[in-house]
Amino acid sequence: KSAGTDSRILSLAAEVAKSPEQNVPVILLKLQEIINSTPLGSSELKKIKQDIYCYDLIQYCLLVLRQDCSRIQGGWTTISQLTQIISHCCVGLEPGEDAEEFYKEILPSAAENFLVLGKKLQACFINTAKGEEKDELLHFFQIVTDSFLWLLGGHVQLIQNVLQSDHFLHLLQTDNVQIGSAVMTLLQNILQINSGDLLRIEGNILHSILDEVISKFLLSPSPFIRSTAVKLLLLIARSHQDILVALRLSTRYKGFRNQLIAQGIRTEFSQEFEQLIGLLNPKIYQEVEEQKLHQAACLIQAYWKGFQTRKRLKKLPSAVIALQRSFRSKRTKALLKLNRQKEEKNLRLQLQLERQRAMRHSRELRLSMLEIVHPGQVEKYNQKLEEKSALIIQKHWRGYRQRKKFHQQRPCLTEHKAAVILQRAVLKFLTKCRKKRKVLVPWQGLQELTDARRVQLKQQVDDYVRRHPSSQMSDEASRELHAQAQERLQHYFMSRALEEKAQQHREALMAQISTNIEQLMSMYSFHFCFIKGIIFVGITDFKDGDPL
Repeated sequence: KSAGTDSRILSLAAEVAKSPEQNVPVILLKLQEIINSTPLGSSELKKIKQDIYCYDLIQYCLLVLRQDCSRIQGGWTTISQLTQIISHCCVGLEPGEDAEEFYKEILPSAAENFLVLGKKLQACFINTAKGEEKDELLHFFQIVTDSFLWLLGGHVQLIQNVLQSDHFLHLLQTDNVQIGSAVMTLLQNILQINSGDLLRIEGNILHSILDEVISKFLLSPSPFIRSTAVKLLLLIARSHQDILVALRLSTRYKGFRNQLIAQGIRTEFSQEFEQLIGLLNPKIYQEVEEQKLHQAACLIQAYWKGFQTRKRLKKLPSAVIALQRSFRSKRTKALLKLNRQKEEKNLRLQLQLERQRAMRHSRELRLSMLEIVHPGQVEKYNQKLEEKSALIIQKHWRGYRQRKKFHQQRPCLTEHKAAVILQRAVLKFLTKCRKKRKVLVPWQGLQELTDARRVQLKQQVDDYVRRHPSSQMSDEASRELHAQAQERLQHYFMSRALEEKAQQHREALMAQISTNIEQLMSMYSFHFCFIKGIIFVGITDFKDGDPL
C-alpha cells in the first residue's frame, strides 16, 4: 500500500484481482460511486483519478469494453456506465511518470474502443425489430457518444485519430435516421472543439467525410440531419480556405453545387443554408435571393388576395342581412302608408256620412219646426232665411272677387313698389352726386361790398338795435323768475301724474265694457233658444184651446 492511496480504491483493486472474470464489470461500476462522492475540480478527485490509473483499473475497464456484450452481467447498461467512468477518469488525469504510455497507448485505445462499441450498438439497433429495445439501444448509444465527446473535449489530440478511423467513417455512413442524427451531432461538436485537424488527415479520408456529409444533406429525409449537415459544411468552409476552394471549383463537387442551387430555389431553408450558397457561388446566390424575393412577393400577394376574398365572403352575410333589413323596412313603410291612406279614406267617408246625417237631421228638425210654426209665420221665416243665405253668398262672393282682384293686381303692385325703390335709389344717387359737385366747386372768394351796400347794411343794424333795446335784469328779478319757472314745472309734473292715473282708469273701464259686450254677444244664442221655447209653449197652449 503506497502512502496517500484511497482505501476504497485499494480495496476495489484487490477485489478485482481476486474475483472471477464475469464479476469484474459489476465490481468496476463501484468506481462511479467513488467519483460522484468527490467534489468536482478538487485535488482529492485528481488524487483518486491517479490512484485509479496507478492500479490499472482504467485498463480493466477498457478490457471489459472489448468483451462480448452477451457475456457481461448487466449487458449494455453496464457497458454504458463503464464508458462514463472511463471518460471521467481520463479527463483531468495527471499520469505523472507514465504520461507517455497514457497519451500514446491508453487514450488512443480508449477512443478506438468507444468507436467499436458505437459500431456494435449501431448494428444491434439496426437488427432489432422491437420498439422498446430500439429505444433502449438508442439511449445507450447516446450515452456512449456523450462519454466519447467528453473524452475528446479533455484530450483534443485524439480528434485527428478519430477522424482518420474507419470505424468513425462506418458510423457516419449509416442510413438510419436516429443513429445518423446522433453521429452528425457528434461530428459537429468535434469540429466545434477543434476543426484544424481536418487539414492534418489524409485527402481521401477528408473527401470521404465530406461526401458523407453532402450525401446526408442531399438524400436524408430528416430535416434535423439536413440542417446539421448544412451547419457542418458552413463550419468547414469558413474554417479552411482550401476546402472552400475545393467546394467552389472542384469537379468532384459540381453536382453538389447544382443540387444545392436547385434546392435553394425550390425550398425554404435556414440562414445557414443561404450563407452556404453565398460562400460557394455568390452570383448564383444573388439570383437565388432575387428568385426568393419574387416568390415571397407572389406568396404575399396570394395571401393578401385570399385575405381580401375571405373578408368579402365574411361581409356577404351582413350585406344580405342589410339588404333584407332595408327591403323589410321599405315594405313595412309601404304597408303603413297604405294602411294610413285606407284609414284616412275611411275617416273621410265617415266624416262625410256624419255630415250628411247632420244635414239630414237639421233638415228634419227644420221641417218639424215648420210643422209646428203657424202658417202665417212660415213665409216670414223663409224670407229671413233667404236674406241670411243671400248675405252669406254675397259675403263669400265679395271675398272671392276681392281676392281675385288682389291676385290680378299683385304684379302691378310689385312693379310699382320696385319702381318706387328704384326711383328712391336713383334720387339718392343723384343727390350724392350734386353734393360731391358742390364740394368740388373751387372757392372764388368773397364779393367786395360797394359803398351803397355797406351804408344800407349799417342802417339795418341800427334800426334793429333801436327796435330791440337790450334789457338788463337784476339778481332778485332773475331769482324770482327762476322760482316761478320751478313752480310751473312742478305743477306740470303733478298734473301729468294725475292725467296718467285718469288715463289708466279710462283704459280699465274700456276693457270692462268690451268684456261685458262679449258676454252679451255670447248670451245671444241662449236668448234665441229661450224665445224658441216660449213660442213652442205658446203653440202647444193654442192647440189646447188657450189664446196665444
